Amino acid sequence: MSILSLWEPYSPQLREKVSQLPLNPGVYLYKDASGKVIYVGKARSLRARVRSYFNEDRLAEAKTGTLISEARDLDYILCDNNKEALALENNLIKQYQPRYNVLLRDDKTYPYIKLTAERFPRVYVTRRLKKDGSTYFGPYFPGNLAHRLVHFIHRHFLVPSCKVDLTRYHPRPCLQFHIHRCLGPCVENLTTPEIFTDAVRQVRLFLDSRHTELASDLRAKIASASDDMRFEEAAGLRDLLTTVEELGERQKMAAASGDDADIFGYYAEPPLVAVNLFHLRNGQIVDRRDFFWEDQHEFDPAEFFSTLLLQIYLDQQYVPGIIHVPVDFEDSETMEQLLTEKKNRKVEISTPQRGKKAAMLRLVETNSKHSFDARFRILKPSSDKIKEAIQDALNLPEPVNRIECFDISHVQGTDKVASMVVWEDGKMKKADYRKFIIKTVEGNDDFASMHEVVTRRYGRLQEENLPLPGLILIDGGLGQLHAAANALEYLGIYDHPLASIAKREEIIYVLGQEDEPIVLDRFSPILHVVQTIRDEAHRFAVTFHRTRRNARTLTSELDQIPGIGEKTVKKLLKELGSLALVKAATEDQLIQSVGKAAARRIRAHYMAES
Repeated sequence: MSILSLWEPYSPQLREKVSQLPLNPGVYLYKDASGKVIYVGKARSLRARVRSYFNEDRLAEAKTGTLISEARDLDYILCDNNKEALALENNLIKQYQPRYNVLLRDDKTYPYIKLTAERFPRVYVTRRLKKDGSTYFGPYFPGNLAHRLVHFIHRHFLVPSCKVDLTRYHPRPCLQFHIHRCLGPCVENLTTPEIFTDAVRQVRLFLDSRHTELASDLRAKIASASDDMRFEEAAGLRDLLTTVEELGERQKMAAASGDDADIFGYYAEPPLVAVNLFHLRNGQIVDRRDFFWEDQHEFDPAEFFSTLLLQIYLDQQYVPGIIHVPVDFEDSETMEQLLTEKKNRKVEISTPQRGKKAAMLRLVETNSKHSFDARFRILKPSSDKIKEAIQDALNLPEPVNRIECFDISHVQGTDKVASMVVWEDGKMKKADYRKFIIKTVEGNDDFASMHEVVTRRYGRLQEENLPLPGLILIDGGLGQLHAAANALEYLGIYDHPLASIAKREEIIYVLGQEDEPIVLDRFSPILHVVQTIRDEAHRFAVTFHRTRRNARTLTSELDQIPGIGEKTVKKLLKELGSLALVKAATEDQLIQSVGKAAARRIRAHYMAES
């Protein structure tokens, strides 16, 4: 590849320079006056494609005309062929995020199972692939399948998903060891590296779908356990063998039952666009995915889907054999070749015109219209839909029925209080709200305050043998999140769903996924739900703090008045609420609250001060 930069401060000169572009395939990058990339495109012939932007018809288009009016610089990169240009375009779009390109925006990403590269490897469900030495398996459809498989691994192979520091030994194991969900590598002598390594090897066989090899390994272990008269262990292994063999048979049957396919549909009212993606696996719909855009002022379906498919599939581990799209586009054959090489099997991109496949396309388009209405016309989703959407957006193991949210309120460390509000079955449950007066923390330490409140709340639930909420939500950033996590760990509660939402950035952090913060777009109903819960916790905490502060100020002031006791102060606080309102009250207003005698003393006190 070679790169040449053409620069002129004004677009008329830029137009003249276009004639110097080569006729080869490549990628071109338009830049604005500050040098920022504003559009990335690909072309079989760079000169022909870029020159077309200056045709009168195209300059009359809103998007093209605005792009060319802003462009002050042009870079291009020569490629050996159109296929290489297609892949490079995708990489550059992801790198620069140009505002005139179609950018993949997604509330729902594919779940994978991550097997870490540690001394004692662990398994996690994740939605982001990283070059960190870990092994990734997936993607899995539907989203909760990955969580079910990880739960199966805990139960049968005893490989954990905990966040415990395994670089050192701890004095005692957590609950997962005691309920036989972990081998206990965190405590010395509970297991050995050899035993744990063998368990991890079996997990790899299981996740690689090498069921025959795993079954053979299990039969050998059953025989060994029986010979040594470890009959209980042999029985457990026999049950696992039965499950593994059943999974292997199901996989064979599924492979013969139908093709894997992805089907796209869309509905657009530019600049708003909704796209639905249905996943067919083994001939059955197993999951769906929504995409939304708010900035497609000039919507060209062919160009749109050409770019969208690249961004979805080129960096994805799994590519289906068939991709159905609602419109033909220019580079579909080249993209087929690129994805075929990636998959090492034939990939077909088509636009069915009749029959069952065309009917399925229409079904997906109908769902796209419903998704459009639900997102942009703000239709109220059902309680179950909200629960499932929260589960999916936050990568939680199961739908969330109840959320308890905490916030701390004080002024420079004084009158420190906390609130807990409750969201349950799709609405706020005010009867379960709780207030806390911070008792053990000196000064302005929000982290210590959060630790105290979370410890008190869930220590009480443990004492009363009551269930924990589906999600604990913290108003704050990573510091508050980890303070709450430390409090739960102090109580022996590990790996419970815990998240925080930072105020200004509206970024959601989930415990165990802190390096994958969740940023939902402003139209997301899940963001609206989380914001509503967070704002309610903040309101409740601030209201309680003001009440406490007013009571302290009022008590301190009125204690100086002879004949005014504690009961009178409480009445004033209840009726008027603050010292300022007490001072401003007329004698008749005070009489209504505390009676004639007390009212006269209070009025006399403030008259004397003035």
